[in-house]
Amino acid sequence: QVHLVESGGGLVQAGGSLRLSCAASGRTFSSQTVGWFRQAPGKGREFVAAIRWSGTSKINADSVKGRFTISRDNAKNTVYLQMNSMNFDDTAVYYCAAGFPDSVRMVVPGAYTYWGQGTQVTVAS
Repeated sequence: QVHLVESGGGLVQAGGSLRLSCAASGRTFSSQTVGWFRQAPGKGREFVAAIRWSGTSKINADSVKGRFTISRDNAKNTVYLQMNSMNFDDTAVYYCAAGFPDSVRMVVPGAYTYWGQGTQVTVAS
């Protein structure tokens, strides 16, 4: 089992920055992928970014490309999401997830097995 805990959410002004953390515990694997997803009120869960525990593979959603950066610290079993130039549309509950999606399904929520509890991010315009 893999246990994921998100932290770092909160209230930020438009144009500001936040860094989210996803701490993993339990049985983790170097081949596993960690993804960030978000869900705004009244909307479905949206892919944000994903990274593998090993190697250099990572992807970003077009909506956050150039603003958000996903990274990892393997020694701490932690994945980060650095969010810059935030706007109101970034307001959502942010979740991290882990699993073994293939390269095509890395952006699909259903391809991930383990999920954190979510952390609220609110951007004030």
